[in-house]
Amino acid sequence: MTDTNSWVGATSDVLDGYRRMIDGAVKQLSDEEFARRPTDGINSVAVILRHLGGNLLSRWTDFLTTDGEKPNRNRDSEFEDWPDDRASLMAFFDSGWNACRDSIAALTADDVAKSVEIRGEKHTVPQAVQRSLTHTAYHAGQIMLIARTVHDGGWQWLTIKPGGSQQHNAQTWGTTAARGTAGQTPENR
Repeated sequence: MTDTNSWVGATSDVLDGYRRMIDGAVKQLSDEEFARRPTDGINSVAVILRHLGGNLLSRWTDFLTTDGEKPNRNRDSEFEDWPDDRASLMAFFDSGWNACRDSIAALTADDVAKSVEIRGEKHTVPQAVQRSLTHTAYHAGQIMLIARTVHDGGWQWLTIKPGGSQQHNAQTWGTTAARGTAGQTPENR
């Protein structure tokens, strides 16, 4: 069904934009900055990625057939510092991200008409998808802010840089590049 394909495609594009922003911020951080908490009671970028990876893995593994809050998930531990290296944390995050991305891409018109549960609460599939996108957007914003806060040195802007709106609009008006994040559009990834 075209409507489902359009919705799934648009959802995937939005998710991909968040991932480009997350990756663009993370690549600018040293290992120390990646794990640095800006102050007591504030999570590091690494902690947020650990939490987001755990959330996505729980929500999107067997998405249509099991509750989105898996019994083996230990949410509280997601807010502790990662006990291993950066590469293993990114692999963990990727496993959750890929479960989400692959599950969304596989949705059919029949699937979109179904319901799923998250912590025993019934959601339509579109509600569950929007809930996850909103959660992801929230944490992507946190990652951007914390990364800018803890980073020493120059910063590569991943959205329109301050004072750059007029130039951006002049260069991209009427094109898909006008909505791109991290310098990417659906056409040039």
